[in-house]
Amino acid sequence: MLKSDWKRHFGLREAGVYYALILLMITLGVVTSLSGRPPYFSPVNITNILYQSSMIALMGVAMTVVLITGNFDLSVGSVAALGAAISVALAGPMGFGAAAIIALVACGMVGALNGAIVQLLGINAFIVTLGTLTGIRGLVLILTNGRSLIVSTPEAKAQMVAFEGGRVPIQMLLIVAGILLIVWFGVRLLRARRTGTHVDVGVPGAIVAGAAMLLTAFWGGAELGVAKPVIYTAIYTAIVWGVLSYTTIGRRVYATGGNPIAARLSGVNVGVYKMAGFVLSSATAGFAGILFGSRLGAVNPTALQGAELTVIAAAILGGTSLFGGAGSVIKTLVGALLLFTLTNGFNILNLGANYQGVIEGTVVVAAAAIYTVGGSRRKKAMA
Repeated sequence: MLKSDWKRHFGLREAGVYYALILLMITLGVVTSLSGRPPYFSPVNITNILYQSSMIALMGVAMTVVLITGNFDLSVGSVAALGAAISVALAGPMGFGAAAIIALVACGMVGALNGAIVQLLGINAFIVTLGTLTGIRGLVLILTNGRSLIVSTPEAKAQMVAFEGGRVPIQMLLIVAGILLIVWFGVRLLRARRTGTHVDVGVPGAIVAGAAMLLTAFWGGAELGVAKPVIYTAIYTAIVWGVLSYTTIGRRVYATGGNPIAARLSGVNVGVYKMAGFVLSSATAGFAGILFGSRLGAVNPTALQGAELTVIAAAILGGTSLFGGAGSVIKTLVGALLLFTLTNGFNILNLGANYQGVIEGTVVVAAAAIYTVGGSRRKKAMA
């Protein structure tokens, strides 16, 4: 049984996204070196990838929760744009703090509306959120009057830039976090080997992440720093991962999507958990929108159009099931990094945008195929 668990944890289905990211980074590093391009593995480039992917990863974490509950949310791009528009419009007259709170509440209410329609009326979540995607985008056009909004006062803009901008030195933080990850999950793995018990956590990903943190810290030097959105995303992901992995709430979330009938018979309020997923998704999208608006102190009515597809692609790359009951926020985070590593590599290699869409689409379909085939084989083996 232990050998079977080991093979499952390090198999292509469970750890494939980690292998893909490592292989892609090595390939891009070699190609850029041989072609005389700027060094791919420079600390500046790596931290830029983290920054570029942070907003999508943030929304992807919440999207994973929605997908685990067995639902779908296509409205996150429009909701993020709504959060950006409200925060930018109100930051001048009300102050950034009050504007951000109002934006979060408004976006959370959109999630509550999505959840109420899906749960109370029984309409498919795909149809409902497709409708709110269009409706909220129209509301953004109304709020912006079809033109770009700019923060009206220098004081408010300075507050927004301070919230989103700047870099935070993280060398020591990476070293401590990397050592803790490796030691903690290493001890769990050794204990499982001695006792023959099942390890129910993402051991491979945790150990790889710990090693990557140590390498990044020592390679980056004392001046290594990342943008604040990266820190926000890391903290948020850690909280959601901890709740899903180690709390009763997390077990009920998985049960809600995996077998809602059995969960309901066990006393789980399935409707509440499904609705909470929508609220979490929209509130998180609102926070991402606030970060987006704070980046330049401005927003245009078409901001973040199509972002929902990238968010869903990151979750799919991370192996989250579209049928509910399975998913990992850590692997969704890696999926977002994989997408933006591809984009970053295309830019360094000066590949045209025409090729980027084809290759990214192929990667998403290939990942879905691998997870589907792997899941089918495991079910046959268990039968």
